[in-house]
Amino acid sequence: MSGQSKIDFYEFLQISPHADQETIHRVYRFLAARFHPDNPGSGDPEQFATLTAAYEVLSDPARRAEYDATRAKQAPTTPPLSNSIDFMDSVAGERNRRLAVLAVLYFRRRTNPVFPEVSLADLEMRMGFPRDYLDFTTWYLQKKGYITKADNSDFSLTASGVDFVETQRAQIPILQKLLTNGSEPNGHNGNGTNGHIEEFEEPRFIVLPDSTRIRDRRKNAEDRRHNSHERRHVHDDHRLASGEDGHKHEGRDLPIN
Repeated sequence: MSGQSKIDFYEFLQISPHADQETIHRVYRFLAARFHPDNPGSGDPEQFATLTAAYEVLSDPARRAEYDATRAKQAPTTPPLSNSIDFMDSVAGERNRRLAVLAVLYFRRRTNPVFPEVSLADLEMRMGFPRDYLDFTTWYLQKKGYITKADNSDFSLTASGVDFVETQRAQIPILQKLLTNGSEPNGHNGNGTNGHIEEFEEPRFIVLPDSTRIRDRRKNAEDRRHNSHERRHVHDDHRLASGEDGHKHEGRDLPIN
């Protein structure tokens, strides 16, 4: 257990520290089938032993509470994003909150594609920002289709959210900074000489495109068909009037002089 004691059981299982017992049991069964020594393709006795130890601790409420307390004391403190990003300034602050949430969820999606969810408590801790101020931010991103919220209130990034982050990071300096641990594309860290966040020229309010709507092209197609139908009628009338259709028409006698 000395070697296993250094392993973060939550990281090993790729689950949130706030995961419920059902999730822990489900993940255990999935990984047990993969790492079991009897599995000829992916069996791993060492990994299976670690998995068993993790499950024995996290599936027992008392042992899990003791483990969580020890883990909290040993865990390195990560500076919150609010130390380097302004989340308070009205419009710019709301813009930065949206981008920060997308960046946090993007990292989680990339590193844990099987379990990409991030709890509201984890978002609050990572951003260093009270959750009460994140309600509008998460609501907006959900309505735009960039994040989803599970029944247990955990958030995850959608495919549209991934596309936005990856295509817009070069155009939005704050987003680039969030994705590169404070390094700006031009090499500086984005801090002014006075110790405050540097204001970029003409900061703009980020209005994300709506991925929940699919453009309906049927109306334009119907208009084109209608216009084409009218043009055919006009052309036919012109041919009849000029006698260019090459056919005889009943009731059209030549005048008798």
